[in-house]
Amino acid sequence: MKILVTGSNGQLGSELKLLAPEYPGFDFLFTDVGELDITDEIAIDSMVLKEKPDAIINCAAYTAVDKAEKEESMAYLINAKAPGNLAKIAARYNLFLVHISTDYVFGGTGYRPYSENDKKDPVSVYAKSKNAGEAEVLTHAKTALIIRTSWLYSEFGNNFVKTIIKYAKERGALNVIYDQIGSPTYARDLAQTILAVIQKCAKPKGVNIYHYANEGVASWYDFAQAIIEITGIPCKIKPVETHEYPLPAARPFYSVLNKAKVKQAFNLEIPYWRDSLADCIGRLKSF
Repeated sequence: MKILVTGSNGQLGSELKLLAPEYPGFDFLFTDVGELDITDEIAIDSMVLKEKPDAIINCAAYTAVDKAEKEESMAYLINAKAPGNLAKIAARYNLFLVHISTDYVFGGTGYRPYSENDKKDPVSVYAKSKNAGEAEVLTHAKTALIIRTSWLYSEFGNNFVKTIIKYAKERGALNVIYDQIGSPTYARDLAQTILAVIQKCAKPKGVNIYHYANEGVASWYDFAQAIIEITGIPCKIKPVETHEYPLPAARPFYSVLNKAKVKQAFNLEIPYWRDSLADCIGRLKSF
């Protein structure tokens, strides 16, 4: 099977690159904006006609949550129009599409883990643009998976883990929000799950939505505290409330995802978030 991967220089795409040698049954074509502009439907069509992939994994996304409040058109171009283009091309050539979405499509005012069919209520521009991307895939794709995930981190790119490590080494104390709850997710675990799911989807039908995040829940404060404990960096983590740390974009206060559907459908065992965090930190060259 030949798989076209978009956004391959990001966190998830970089993890897929690392895992590629472990999947000899897959022939990967890794692209980023330099090789393929997914906001250009004609460019995608030309690439697909030339390379003839069997599936597409869309790892590309505009993820600058606060910046999106001022760059709304760019967020919608990458997070909504581009997935729509990919879905149209995938349908045209009978390709299987995997599209990555986010916990931010939910309002975050609930008190129990969100299931795939729960009512969505995106608040920020980023959240609304990702929600629009889901709608595009649902409208145009024939066979696709939309996988919502949360609090993604890895040893690549910019993310919460690397940010905490950087500032913890520079300062003796850090203020971190404790009243937002979710599930930290190691991009490597998500990448492995995507490939396992593709292997098991011999004859995919329709468009399905699944939730995937590491097991367990945490606040950003808990997440930061765990990073400090695992790295051993001498830094005090101080809990603060959201209103004490105002940001341009609103965040969900509770965005834990219910993963029962994906576990049952694909017989998955999902790692606990602290175990995966320790794995990721162990893979970092230095901290």
